[in-house]
Amino acid sequence: MPLTIIFLMLVISAFLRNEKWKKRLFWIALVSLFIFSNDFIANEVMNAWEIEPTPYDALQPHDIGIVLTGATLPFITPNDRVYFSRGADRVTHTVQLYKLGLIKKILVSGGSGRLLGEGEPEADKFKAAMVMMGVPEASILLENETRNTAESAIEVKKLLDSLNIEAKDCLLITSAFHMRRSLACYQHQGVALEPFTTDFYSHPRTFHLDVLIVPRLEALNIWTKLTKEWVGFIAYKLAGYI
Repeated sequence: MPLTIIFLMLVISAFLRNEKWKKRLFWIALVSLFIFSNDFIANEVMNAWEIEPTPYDALQPHDIGIVLTGATLPFITPNDRVYFSRGADRVTHTVQLYKLGLIKKILVSGGSGRLLGEGEPEADKFKAAMVMMGVPEASILLENETRNTAESAIEVKKLLDSLNIEAKDCLLITSAFHMRRSLACYQHQGVALEPFTTDFYSHPRTFHLDVLIVPRLEALNIWTKLTKEWVGFIAYKLAGYI
């Protein structure tokens, strides 16, 4: 992660005896910190990576909206409610699509996502929230065993085949930063889906002084999110998932 690398460079520069490399490493770290905390740069890169949103009036009705999980918080009690993180509009926008008649049914895909131990599947949490928002239980299908996007694509493909539903009749719903990897996983399984992106980290371009010069924590968060997604994309490619 960018912040970790910058911190390590600063620590190393503090203990280096070679004055030339000490100064060089310090300035590299300082310039890197400016670049990765610059809101304008971070926003431009994220905007180029995210897939643009689709207006509701530009959508044709679909049989199923496939929504990927990854937006709830684990380990928080009491467990008599659903705790959402930043990506909550994966749920709210899916419900809106359903109530607008743009999807007839909702397929929620995602298990606990934990490498060790078991937890309540995220798909179950998504369903509970959607039912609370007024979606009938009969309109929600669950795939709650998979732990990552690659597994999700495999299992959803099997489910769609069993229901005789074609990819053209489905809409894929997930965060904008995660959509490219998600589409690639499904395409690898022969399921070419239309994307519907949510949870945007980018914002309209501005040229205000504070955006161009003043360091911002939000910019570092964007780079952390991008780095994780890019590493995941490369790892999936090497593993043959995409």
